[in-house]
Amino acid sequence: MTLPETLLPKLSEWRPAGAGRHSWAEAFPAAGWDVRVAADKADSLSCLVWEVALTRTAAPPAGLTVATWAAAVAARVGGLMEPLKVHEIDAARDEAVLRSVAPAKKADNLAYYEVWLQGTTEAVLRRFTASKAEPGRDQVAFALTHETIARVAGDVAG
Repeated sequence: MTLPETLLPKLSEWRPAGAGRHSWAEAFPAAGWDVRVAADKADSLSCLVWEVALTRTAAPPAGLTVATWAAAVAARVGGLMEPLKVHEIDAARDEAVLRSVAPAKKADNLAYYEVWLQGTTEAVLRRFTASKAEPGRDQVAFALTHETIARVAGDVAG
């Protein structure tokens, strides 16, 4: 079974209790990944996601670099409101940042997804808003179905 096929039923079973942000984590050794989701709300179909994080637990494919992984993630990830593109590769720090190709616009604010890759072993998906009038940005929660979370995780994992 693939990572999305094994992840989806686990997410559907997650029932956090109480108000506030909750975290869920599960190891998927057959797929070679650990997955963590932080969410402000979760129900049987979806989550108000704060972040989705993946950590590779198996050896990365031969020849994989942060740059080749970033390019592959940008080409594969579907299901988000905006497609992703490679924004920056920092070879010295072995990091990559992918962002939405075209941020969503609402009044003077922009909203965009960001995927941060550390080496070939860690990926974190978040969403940010920024104002055209003021410097800085704020991380925000975003709604995704469990099916979309599983699909994005599988697309990032490759």
